[in-house]
Amino acid sequence: MSQARDHGGDHWPMRPFTNRVAGPWASTRRRAAAQLAARTPVLPILIISVIVFVDLVGGAGMIWLPLLAAGPALAATTSGPREVLCVGLLAVALGATLGIQDGVAGRELAAVLSAPVAVTLASGLASALRERRERVLADVRSVAEAAQHALLKPVPATVGPFQVAVRYSAAAAEARIGGDLYALVPTPYGVRLIVGDVRGKGLPAVSTAALVLGVFREAAYDEPDLLAVVGRIERSLARNLGCDDFVTAVVAGYSQAGHLEVVNCGHAPPLLVRESGSVMAVEPTHPTPPLGLRALSGEAPSLQVLPFADGDQLLLYTDGVTEARNHGREFYPLAEGLARHVSDEPGRTLTALHDELLAHVGGRLHDDAALLLLRKPVLPEPVSDAGGRGSGPRSAPSRSRSAAKGAPGAPGGGSQAADVVQAADMMKKADGLDDRGDRGCRSGAFAAGARP
Repeated sequence: MSQARDHGGDHWPMRPFTNRVAGPWASTRRRAAAQLAARTPVLPILIISVIVFVDLVGGAGMIWLPLLAAGPALAATTSGPREVLCVGLLAVALGATLGIQDGVAGRELAAVLSAPVAVTLASGLASALRERRERVLADVRSVAEAAQHALLKPVPATVGPFQVAVRYSAAAAEARIGGDLYALVPTPYGVRLIVGDVRGKGLPAVSTAALVLGVFREAAYDEPDLLAVVGRIERSLARNLGCDDFVTAVVAGYSQAGHLEVVNCGHAPPLLVRESGSVMAVEPTHPTPPLGLRALSGEAPSLQVLPFADGDQLLLYTDGVTEARNHGREFYPLAEGLARHVSDEPGRTLTALHDELLAHVGGRLHDDAALLLLRKPVLPEPVSDAGGRGSGPRSAPSRSRSAAKGAPGAPGGGSQAADVVQAADMMKKADGLDDRGDRGCRSGAFAAGARP
């Protein structure tokens, strides 16, 4: 061992090891220092320092010493029990030092310092209770987030042929869930969606929203007719809701290309945005009562078919958006806001709308608000090569139409479909003649070559 220590070269490999050991310790010390700085009650210490400075400058004896209790009392609002006790000990120590320096009698000084001591103990207890409530609130919020993800499942940015964006804000920020509901699912019968609002608030509204969404997700896959989906939701609510409970909702589906089916059950009319940027409200042709009240009115829901072309958008929302008021009691103009912020990206559009809505109400909504924007993107035009033939599957009809127009002897008075069929038949016949001519030429050449 002594020989190993005598060799100078044996010391060099120890430096990297020392650095590797010192590195983690240094990072640990830095993290500990950062945490200590973050948890240090700066304002209470600053208040104590100001009181001590005033006492030193003024020399007023015990007049300012009771104010040292303000330090631990303020620390209890933001810091933990340990930090509160440290601030209290600092205040008592400085108060004792100032009292001894000013020549205050021991009994009088003890009576004066009893106030900071009592306030420190009470503040430490209050800080411990506050931290306990914060932990309970954090657990409740985590459970609420899990319930929200189970109830209101995240909607992807693309569902079927559509671009989708959703924004939801609960009036109770601590709960993060409420009575508004939405869902969008791809089914064998096309993309189907629902946006609704449950009467009432709290846990009963959440349970009703869960019931509606569960029935909708099942019926959307099973029922080929959209009215049958609404009927299953109505029957389920009639069995489970009270006589005064109901749900307003809009159920929509895209089963046929270029058309959107909408069933409005007492809900706010959706806003349809054309590719040109014009915004119009889709008012129901036959008003229908909310879900759960059909037995009282006897009116069945009606199906409304809307043209929905490439580039069109449909915004569904709840009354928490349109009934949001500013300080002047003015409602938020949703149609005008949508016309201002509409874009080709639904997520950006809803972000701008949500920010403007919060600015309109002053930062916090007083009711649950849900926004769901559906957009059918514009398909790119097929690319053609130099010969005029389309490169994609959409180019086949254009090729048939051009052949029908340029074919000699094509009838001019029939329909476009008949022209296309006749042109295709003529092309097949021409191809057959070319094939027979090629075979005749090849057989003649073969016969000529076989002769001696």
